[in-house]
Amino acid sequence: MSSIIKVFKFGGASVSSAEGVRNLAEVVKRYNQNLVIVVSAMGKTTNALEVVLAKYLEKDNSYTQNLDQLRNYHVNILSNLFQSNIEEQTQKIDLLFGEIENFIKSNKNTDYNYCYDQIVSYGELISTTIVSEYLNSVEIKNRWIDIRTCVKSDATYREGNIDYKRSDELSKATFSFTNNRIYLTQGFIAGTLFGTTTTLGREGSDYTAAIMANLLNAEDVTIWKDVEGVLNADPKIFKNTCKLDFVSYKEAIELSYCGAQIIHPKTIKPLQNKRIPLYVKSFLRSEADGTKILDSNESHQYPPILILRRNQRLISLTPRDFSFVIEDCLSQIFALLYKHRVKVNMIQTSAISFSFCVDEEKHFLPAAIDDLQKDFEVLYNEDAEMLTVRHYTEEVIKEQTSDRKIYVKQETRSTVRIVMKRSEQ
Repeated sequence: MSSIIKVFKFGGASVSSAEGVRNLAEVVKRYNQNLVIVVSAMGKTTNALEVVLAKYLEKDNSYTQNLDQLRNYHVNILSNLFQSNIEEQTQKIDLLFGEIENFIKSNKNTDYNYCYDQIVSYGELISTTIVSEYLNSVEIKNRWIDIRTCVKSDATYREGNIDYKRSDELSKATFSFTNNRIYLTQGFIAGTLFGTTTTLGREGSDYTAAIMANLLNAEDVTIWKDVEGVLNADPKIFKNTCKLDFVSYKEAIELSYCGAQIIHPKTIKPLQNKRIPLYVKSFLRSEADGTKILDSNESHQYPPILILRRNQRLISLTPRDFSFVIEDCLSQIFALLYKHRVKVNMIQTSAISFSFCVDEEKHFLPAAIDDLQKDFEVLYNEDAEMLTVRHYTEEVIKEQTSDRKIYVKQETRSTVRIVMKRSEQ
């Protein structure tokens, strides 16, 4: 048996239908190495479970209808995948949906973040159960693993921090490759040492794949997506996009920090630590080269790379006593933002004001603003957008901002960041 280990990650779009699951199987058939396959929730299941969660916490019992719709979606995929034993496969899915119902009925903890992880995590558990069973049915023998038993985190719900030492011991024992060549497991989720579930942040399946590659010393990681690789912009927003054949670790970190959706922000660090290459490829054209992301100190010519973050809020703080922000207030401001888990996308300072741009977020941000208002005058602009252009040209900046009201513009040698709003809004 080969000693080479590859890690594959398939996102929700790649397994959103029976056809997608069959295509996953065709991709896997092309490889003879040891594989760890990380799979996300199917289609828009995470969004659907977030609706269930919101209704449950609001004591709106119509969440049961949403669960029924979600069950029917998965059962429909099952019925298109299996020619026989459909009842047996459906029972396995019903057990998982039953666990969601049991949690909702018995849970006494109404903390949003805790409940989020206990409910939304089932999207991955359901999808991997279906995919694993299908692969076995077409003679692609694999072992299904509950990732919560071997990837351990603290109890920071919705943003679990990985315990690498404990996870390393458990993962090496679980993914031994002695009797199995292919393991299939969940992305996005982890487990605490006392048995609860955590999630690793939205789109965290990429991060899971990187963690597994690091722990198992994999040869490389491939993220299979519905695009041909890493593009210089989102083709749903921008025209005339192009594929990047190569991206350095450094550039990838910059892009993910700026909000690029192609890679989860925490993905690169576990790979960089062991110099493990990352490939981004299309599951629709698995033979194509895609994009390669790896360690490189060589200078590389990139085209302008555009990243647009919508649903932004620009917040400006002024000390009520007109004290100097930089000298007196910065530590207090950052401590409050850290306390409320508010992540800052951009900062602008002056002598007596401090402005920052954040994602519009209803669970952490309101409490942070309430705390800040105790010592600061707080003003803000809602419904803003933040455009980041790496390797910009003046022509690109002019084209993208011609019909916008610009609130803040920051410019460095390689990057322009602009907080703006459409003029007609």
